[in-house]
Amino acid sequence: MLRKNRLFTPGPTPLLPAAQTAMASFAMHHRTASFRDLFSRVLADVKDFIGTKNDVLVLSCSGSGVMEASISNLTSPGDKVLVLTAGKFGERWRDLAKAFGCSVEVLSVPYGETFSLDELRHKLKPDVRAVFVQSTESSTGARHDVKSIAKLVRSAGDTLLVVDAITGLGTTPFDVDGWGLDIIIGGSQKALMIPPGLAYCAVSESAWKRMETAKAPRYYFDLRKERKAAAKGESAFTPATSLFAALGAALEYVREMGEGDLAAGREALINNAELAAEMTRAGAQALGLKLFAPSCPATALTAIQSPVGLDSGAIVKEFRESFGAVVANGQGEMKGQLFRIAHLGYYDYLDTIGVLGALEHVLSDVTTKPVEYGAAVRSAQEVYARYSQRQTVSAVARQ
Repeated sequence: MLRKNRLFTPGPTPLLPAAQTAMASFAMHHRTASFRDLFSRVLADVKDFIGTKNDVLVLSCSGSGVMEASISNLTSPGDKVLVLTAGKFGERWRDLAKAFGCSVEVLSVPYGETFSLDELRHKLKPDVRAVFVQSTESSTGARHDVKSIAKLVRSAGDTLLVVDAITGLGTTPFDVDGWGLDIIIGGSQKALMIPPGLAYCAVSESAWKRMETAKAPRYYFDLRKERKAAAKGESAFTPATSLFAALGAALEYVREMGEGDLAAGREALINNAELAAEMTRAGAQALGLKLFAPSCPATALTAIQSPVGLDSGAIVKEFRESFGAVVANGQGEMKGQLFRIAHLGYYDYLDTIGVLGALEHVLSDVTTKPVEYGAAVRSAQEVYARYSQRQTVSAVARQ
């Protein structure tokens, strides 16, 4: 039987064909008027995609590069910072802050859970210079309440809030300026459907002001250099030129989803992820599987517990060997205990139905418990049918 290679991982994600074409055919020097036009257009579109009036930057690195830049540009050695951690990527914030000599206070909750606002309020002392958090902890499939976290941080005075939304942007609604997010970070290989290699961020005026007094070392990741260069339609260093072409094509595709309105396209992209996530959760539960983060499930991905006594690596392996499909194992202490199916970016109804149908076969092959074929697919279809009915009713009401 023919097998297509398919990614169902929360990054890298499947590539948008138009972006692949743009990237493959791109040959332009980065210090030319033509590239400056592309660069400036991409920055303007990224601003609309994020939904902010703040300055935005696009850097040639992974999202972790801008995470590091957020630490190095906003802190000085010895500064007290608060890290909210509930998984591997929260732990990355902790380790980055320690690497730059910060005094790190940690609010930690078990993998798959989210934070108590009362505990956060208790941790937010006047000497905390910055708070670092994920919007979606993609190692566990949990989504955090950034709006409520931001409200508490704003009440703490001049404390800055930095949000890793690398898997959140394009899957979760944000009011960046209204909530007062000082830096929000995205990555190219997530909802924007292009390869890894670009990371983008929006930076508030409060954050720019802090950079003038921060004393942590920085060079390549000096955001002030990038802001100065961006004002002239350039990057401070050699950019990943072909990826900029791909990003431009991806943002145009999102605009088309919104019938010419990029912000509306972003909302359509978010709605698509929410629907695929709801379908996947319903399908997994119909097979008797347990969700890993049931109280705060993300829309970027769904984390599913492996059946008792079964290493989730066996599920990941069977997906790959039988169907050429790649789903993600657990990370860190959760490796072997869960698997993760993504919904961000270039996924649709048929992808979701297909992966659930494959899941039924995979479970039949790796477990001794009988599997009811069609149970997961039927549950997902019922979710979709209810969604379609609501859309029809809404369309009629608007007429």
